[in-house]
Amino acid sequence: LKCTAKYVYYLSFQSKSDIISTVEFNHTGELLATGDKGGRVVIFQREQESKNQIHRRGEYNVYSTFQSHEPEFDYLKSLEIEEKINKIRWLPQQNAAYFLLSTNDKTVKLWKVSERDKRPEGYNLKDEEGRLRDPATITTLRVPVLRPMDLMVEATPRRVFANAHTYHINSISVNSDYETYMSADDLRINLWNFEITNQSFNIVDIKPANMEELTEVITAAEFHPHHCNTFVYSSSKGTIRLCDMRASALCDRHTKFFEEPEDPSNRSFFSEIISSISDVKFSHSGRYIMTRDYLTVKVWDLNMENRPIETYQVHDYLRSKLCSLYENDCIFDKFECVWNGSDSVIMTGSYNNFFRMFDRNTKRDVTLEASRENSKPRAILKPRKVCVGGKRRKDEISVDSLDFSKKILHTAWHPSENIIAVAATNNLYIFQDKVN
Repeated sequence: LKCTAKYVYYLSFQSKSDIISTVEFNHTGELLATGDKGGRVVIFQREQESKNQIHRRGEYNVYSTFQSHEPEFDYLKSLEIEEKINKIRWLPQQNAAYFLLSTNDKTVKLWKVSERDKRPEGYNLKDEEGRLRDPATITTLRVPVLRPMDLMVEATPRRVFANAHTYHINSISVNSDYETYMSADDLRINLWNFEITNQSFNIVDIKPANMEELTEVITAAEFHPHHCNTFVYSSSKGTIRLCDMRASALCDRHTKFFEEPEDPSNRSFFSEIISSISDVKFSHSGRYIMTRDYLTVKVWDLNMENRPIETYQVHDYLRSKLCSLYENDCIFDKFECVWNGSDSVIMTGSYNNFFRMFDRNTKRDVTLEASRENSKPRAILKPRKVCVGGKRRKDEISVDSLDFSKKILHTAWHPSENIIAVAATNNLYIFQDKVN
């Protein structure tokens, strides 16, 4: 679990619009996409020559930057629709171009990212500047040719999927059939075909007839990695529902229901808030589900619904601080969680720019910090420890001195190697495992 700092990308200065809101590797790990609150998508590409050099294999450089979403205004509801990118999901590469989905609160877009290193010259009906020529002046016939040019990366929107969500979109997930994807908001989940933008199928609807009877909302949703008919969604009540689209068109009745009984001794005013699930992820094998609530990460076996098979405490030392975290709204922060490529290690974020890793086989865990001071290239990250009370050791940090404005909500793990991306507010850190 030792990490070496590889690169730190300072994507912004002090602007709120530069805060990173999502991070995602593509299926090969060659590209890494980030979205921010300003509606921009920045794509990093792995250095080709670094793959064979073990010390440099985690080096990524900026490949393309484009504006994915713009701020909008809903005139019917008098609501501003912010441009913040909530999620990015890659599609598997089928040809030379790359495709990705990006979404803000209301609209999902399918982007094509392609390279161009040649330009056509020698048109008959156009001059060199692209203006149409008078046909009467054309006396000879030229054969157009392709000339080399500097590499240019273009991002073009191929589909725009809009007007299907009344509430804010929190999740998008590409199906394993690669023909459909789903988008989830607080109360509904819609199924889309990539070729059809003006119609979607509503597959989950938990909106009550009377909104005063509303007791829970959808917080995250994801398709099974191998079975195109199966998906899960989590709720603010700490429950997970597994649905099978073969059972009925509207999946209001779940196939499986995962919930851990609450310990009455831990019951408090904050119990419902901290039990809300902020992220749900299938393992690559499809056998397990990982969920993140405010204080813990849990791993569930699809064959056992009554309790998780593993529970990891992320920052249990904050349990005594819930009152102040409620007052400064930090208790509502939505942390994500990720698996490594072999499903043996899981990673999630915390405060003070800390992030946690848990080895499922050895049951060891480590707390690491993403900061400019300790992230010089090839510097080994030192494990950090939080002191709850009593005498503090030299290398420990007191729970009272944690900075709650520095938080790691978004992380990503390379699909096959031990390279991780960590978003700390407006900085992106890329680490690789220790090289001996």
